[in-house]
Amino acid sequence: MNPIERTIFSLDWMTMVLFISMLVFALGKYLNYSKFLNFVILPFNDKYVLLHKKKGQLFNWFHVLLSIFQAINLSFFIFLFLRTFDALPSGNPMTIFFLVLLFVVLFQIVKLALQFINGFVFNTQELISELVFNKTSYLNHSSIILFISNVILVYIFKDSKIIIYTTIILILLINGIGVVKLLKNYQKAMFPYFVYFILYLCALEIAPLVIIGSYLKV
Repeated sequence: MNPIERTIFSLDWMTMVLFISMLVFALGKYLNYSKFLNFVILPFNDKYVLLHKKKGQLFNWFHVLLSIFQAINLSFFIFLFLRTFDALPSGNPMTIFFLVLLFVVLFQIVKLALQFINGFVFNTQELISELVFNKTSYLNHSSIILFISNVILVYIFKDSKIIIYTTIILILLINGIGVVKLLKNYQKAMFPYFVYFILYLCALEIAPLVIIGSYLKV
């Protein structure tokens, strides 16, 4: 009988990751409860982005903490996605998760830097800042769904493809609502920069998704 190598997934570090992300979320709520109340109803009422979209809000502590919460849960969901579909690289699971987290954080930082460079080149810094705040706010909100999904995938329905697919659909729905509202609220502001906006979409929104999709197919 040939020995079969089995990877043991410890729940200890997973529990710690989920607990830390929950603490970050709770800290954001504690620091600015009024913003939090507007934030949790974001898909149904865009009062949060309308009130807090002005320059500097991207680096407000509440937004930063929610972005950290989002990065942790997005990375953890990607890890669980890879595990569910048997695409996880060999090695220590915790190390793989932190590598995924590092990739997600670096990707978002580089993308953010390129977006602001794009705004500087075309002299649309204020518009780009508001667009980025709008998009990241909806992405941060969808991380609540990610957190719930991660808890379910770890403790209740381990490696459930139905949970994975449902989560992806909900995330696309929430961010789709954000895109529709963004286009509605900024249609007049974006019209003079329509060509630049198309270039922005192709270079910084669509291209990264195409590259990642091509990598996953390989």
